[in-house]
Amino acid sequence: MELTPEQLVAEFQDAVIELYFARKRIVALEAQNAELQARLAASEGDVETV
Repeated sequence: MELTPEQLVAEFQDAVIELYFARKRIVALEAQNAELQARLAASEGDVETV
């Protein structure tokens, strides 16, 4: 299947948009992961002091 130049551009634009949102999601997940790791470390610290 051959794509027209317009279809290729549309496919490229779609891929760029998907990549943009994937990167935003990755940043959000990394922040959530860091928060959860901090909470886990804090709770482990509480357990060790008991």
